[in-house]
Amino acid sequence: MNKKRKSISYIRPLLGLLFLTVIGCANKEEREANLEPFPEVVSYNFHIRPILSDNCYACHGPDANSREAGLRLDLESEAFKALKENPSGYALVPGKPHQSEVYLRINSEDENQMMPPADSNLKLTDREIELIKIWIQEGAEYEKHWAFEPPKYNDPPEIDEKNWPINGIDYFILKRQEELGLHPNEAASKESLLKRLSFDLTGLPPTLEMMDQFTSSRDPEAYEAMVDYLLAQQGYGERMAVYWMDIARYADSYGYQLDNFRTQWPWRDWVIHAFNNNLSYKDFITWQLAGDLLENPTKEQILATGFNRNHKITEEGAVDEEEYRITYVTDRTNTVGKGILGITFECAACHDHKFDPISQKNYYEMFSFFNNIDELRTTTSPIDPLVGTPKSYAKKPFIEITDEDVNGILSFVNKKDTSTLIVSVMGELDTLRNNYVLERGVFNAFGETVFPSTPESILSFDAKYPKTRLGLARWLFDEKNPLTSRVFVNKVWKEFFGRGIVNTTGDFGMQGELPSHPELLDWLAIDFMENGWDIKRLVKQIVMSATYRQSVSISKEKRNLDSENKYYSYASRHHLKAEFIRNMVLASSGLLVPEIGGRSVKPYQPDGLWEAATAGGSTLAEYTQDHGEDLYRRGLYTFIKRTVPAPSMLIFDASNRDQCETERSFTNTPLQALVMLNDPTVLEASRVLASKLIREKSSEKEKINKAFRLILCRKPKAKELDLLEAYYKDKLATISEENAIELTSIGEYPQNDKVDSQSVAALMQIISTLYNMEESISRS
Repeated sequence: MNKKRKSISYIRPLLGLLFLTVIGCANKEEREANLEPFPEVVSYNFHIRPILSDNCYACHGPDANSREAGLRLDLESEAFKALKENPSGYALVPGKPHQSEVYLRINSEDENQMMPPADSNLKLTDREIELIKIWIQEGAEYEKHWAFEPPKYNDPPEIDEKNWPINGIDYFILKRQEELGLHPNEAASKESLLKRLSFDLTGLPPTLEMMDQFTSSRDPEAYEAMVDYLLAQQGYGERMAVYWMDIARYADSYGYQLDNFRTQWPWRDWVIHAFNNNLSYKDFITWQLAGDLLENPTKEQILATGFNRNHKITEEGAVDEEEYRITYVTDRTNTVGKGILGITFECAACHDHKFDPISQKNYYEMFSFFNNIDELRTTTSPIDPLVGTPKSYAKKPFIEITDEDVNGILSFVNKKDTSTLIVSVMGELDTLRNNYVLERGVFNAFGETVFPSTPESILSFDAKYPKTRLGLARWLFDEKNPLTSRVFVNKVWKEFFGRGIVNTTGDFGMQGELPSHPELLDWLAIDFMENGWDIKRLVKQIVMSATYRQSVSISKEKRNLDSENKYYSYASRHHLKAEFIRNMVLASSGLLVPEIGGRSVKPYQPDGLWEAATAGGSTLAEYTQDHGEDLYRRGLYTFIKRTVPAPSMLIFDASNRDQCETERSFTNTPLQALVMLNDPTVLEASRVLASKLIREKSSEKEKINKAFRLILCRKPKAKELDLLEAYYKDKLATISEENAIELTSIGEYPQNDKVDSQSVAALMQIISTLYNMEESISRS
């Protein structure tokens, strides 16, 4: 460190104290910005570029059409040039802020000179101005974008409160909190923690036996034992599959106007199997991208490539087949970019990426890996004349799954009948297609010839790798690849904490959010790679941390200083995933059918939705509801028709699977309350649970207590129990036999004739109230 930088570092604490005195400023953004202490070394990536991007790049950034004064600040080679309008001046003079026009203009009070301009409604804070000054004093060094640099190992940092951390994660989290004057929450109650853990690891509520065992245990290893128990359940694979279905854009129809039936569900069975058997992430991705290209591939490895064929496929007449084929290849390219690399590749399909160092040529080089598939779409799904439903069918190339397969290598496929299943997979042409840059992204506007390759800004494509999808998979898991591990551990982190270390999980590029804890992200990424890309180990590492175990309570101070929980000073609270809400209702009532895998099912749905939105000729023009056990399958197995997704799922923020989605929003709307009040599944579950409890030899208070625990996963307080008991007695006294019979006839599950319908109806309304509580559908 030179003397100038050393002297500057001495005054950093004083600057930090100065700005921390203005915590009481007007708005949340300013409070949180001023909470940040001054760094020991100002980084272009983490401190300066965000300021320039928000305030300067609109006029002095990558867009040549809006650039003013010939000044470009986003590139080092341009930022130090003499100013076009003032050849004797320079925007940046390393080590000399008072000779740098950038610093002079952001401090100017002259409306003709100040930057950003007065009419832009943008203004730098005092802290931002000071950061730019220090950066220039330290040499105004530019850096390669952080996400394109390989992860760097950092030892867990030293902290003051040494009794709190449980594993390495906690050291990084607590260090950041201590720097900001924050403190972690106390641990959640055993009941709350068990509910959170059970839903997070299996998508199901804990059983009464699990609650009793865990809350009564004094064994210090009880929590870890519960983690191991839940990770070993088959429900773990089903829970993780929900997350992967969104990335893989899985659906049970082809999309577009006709939106016919398709059979990709055996691929979904494979995903569940892969998670439960803890297939390494390296193999999990390699098989899905290029299982067919492995040496002597098994049928399982070929089935895994169905991942690439989950995209929408048109079956409309009079379409240009080549135009849509290019659309399918584009979808595969974008899915790898967003879902695996965390980069907005699609921005470069029509022109060079405006923000990230990815050219249009780079895009079509990546595109080339997926452009040699032997695929046809000319055939249509036939109808089975015996039952009037579509046969198992898929578009070429495909594989057939026979009884012999499910009795052998594909034993995880839940095939119930003797018909042959057909699943779309990947298969290369015998000869190579020529590949071109497509001008403006138009399918037949051929430009420069290109060959399979990857952006050098991320990592150059090693000559040792074949120029195939298998070579692409090898490149993804090259130890020097800066993105693959970071992106995955970040997505898994967000699944368990509600926000990512990089909160834009599908965008690690220039326009994505900066990591809140970059050292932790790199530590997790390297640890994940060095331990065999072991997914279950990563999940256990996260849920074992003290950070994960915190309570959800939030003080006024934290609401002011960490309102978005960016520093993980408390546990996140949001509603369960749509599939898990359905699971909760079915499991708590005893209706859930625990069968693993199999075809998708059609539960209750309002009449007329498909008919009103579907063109004639589709095999899915009418909604044919399932019956019997198929009505009570997990949310994962709900049939997804792309043009008319299941309404209760959409209302709780599920994806319609049109394209790769790396995260879901969590909204709170009145429609969600209406679903929980009126959905036939919820009302039927209320009836079935009420009927079971009425038949038990227990008091009214004991029945209500049990229902409360099954649904909310905790024991009720005395006041809550008294209130519910009074409500039950009031309903029992006022409900008519006619109304009781009407209520207890909801749903197809048989009603026990030996129970009193009025008692069941009264208790049913208590249970319905419990299902409608916000706490019931919250993970914590």
